[in-house]
Amino acid sequence: MNPTLAMLNPPELIGIFIILLLLFGSKKLPELARGMGKSMGEFKKARDEFERELSVSRDDAHRQDPPRQVEVTATPVVPAASATPAAPVAQDATHKETHEA
Repeated sequence: MNPTLAMLNPPELIGIFIILLLLFGSKKLPELARGMGKSMGEFKKARDEFERELSVSRDDAHRQDPPRQVEVTATPVVPAASATPAAPVAQDATHKETHEA
């Protein structure tokens, strides 16, 4: 159900019906309702046809291009070693500590 119509109380609906009756007259009101009903039916039919076309095209796409199976192989993870070994850090003679045992 339409949420905006659910918020309308019976007195409000009666008021809207009276205004529509005054605007369109008692002869035109059933004709107007019939036309709206036909329009809604055509709209639903078009919507269903559109959804059917989408599902058919989606199914065709899956049939034409099946999912590829990917072969997964485990490769060992080895930390990258640098090409040259680290050079020893030169120590300054003035800051060299001496340890006596």
